Amino acid sequence: MPYRYRMLGLLFLLSIITYLDRVCISVAGTRMQDELAISPQMWGWVVGAFTISYAAFEIPAGVWGDKYGPRNILTRIVLWWSAFTAMTGAVSNYGILLAVRFFFGAGEAGAYPNISASVSRWFPSQERARAVGITWMASRLGGAISPLLVVPIQQAYGWRATFYIFGVVGVLWCIWWWSYYRDNPRDKAGVSEEELNLIGAPKTAAAHHSLPWALVLRNSNFWTILLMYHTYCWGSYFYQSWLHTYLQRGRGFTEDEMRLWSTLPFLIGACGNLTGGLLSDLLSRKYGLLIGRRIIGSAGLGMAGLFMLTTTQTAS
Repeated sequence: MPYRYRMLGLLFLLSIITYLDRVCISVAGTRMQDELAISPQMWGWVVGAFTISYAAFEIPAGVWGDKYGPRNILTRIVLWWSAFTAMTGAVSNYGILLAVRFFFGAGEAGAYPNISASVSRWFPSQERARAVGITWMASRLGGAISPLLVVPIQQAYGWRATFYIFGVVGVLWCIWWWSYYRDNPRDKAGVSEEELNLIGAPKTAAAHHSLPWALVLRNSNFWTILLMYHTYCWGSYFYQSWLHTYLQRGRGFTEDEMRLWSTLPFLIGACGNLTGGLLSDLLSRKYGLLIGRRIIGSAGLGMAGLFMLTTTQTAS
């Protein structure tokens, strides 16, 4: 197996773990709200604390990845968030929970920018969309797996046990990542010269340069991408943070029913990520990057918005 696919396997597992840990608190949400006497408004700040710190530390963590390499930074990121995942299981009141989730978000920030940096180092440009699509597919699988794992664990051992277990899983991934991954493919023993030439791996690591912000901020594509991703996250974060509480409290599903139905958006999303990456690369080769990268995203997000609106009108 080519070594770039082995590295993609590590990133695939990381992406699953990322969403296991993110969605875990949403699945356990109703039990946590009941035990810690948290109202829906207060719960909004619990999930919001993660998002605020995640946003604040996203750029610094990306800068560190460019400067020190994904091997170092992803190890730091996953160790940090694994520690605060475990700490979530030990909280005793609302204030401590807010603080723990804030630091959890700060630690997890930069995970996907550094995953993308790893893909850019190990994959040629014509394969990157499918590689990124596979990592995002893994995130959706993590979201789908989370209720299937969390509900049985918390029914047997309580909601706190799930956070302890998932924290240990992250540490085990770090050990594997640090021992196996290399930032420059040429530093990895066993990679053939043929694969190195296909990847376009540099002879030495590129020097870190500051981002020319004045130039970037004048780029219309940059602002378009920011606007697209901002509006995408309005819908996406509902599924991560509120879906499981909504199904139980808003729609009257039992915990076991919620476990099954809440997997569907993530499973279908996983299929969409994989096929979207493959189609984007295919269209890019046939019609150019502008068409290949734009059509899939526009069609996908347009359909997502339409069906989300339709869902609000569904009584059954």
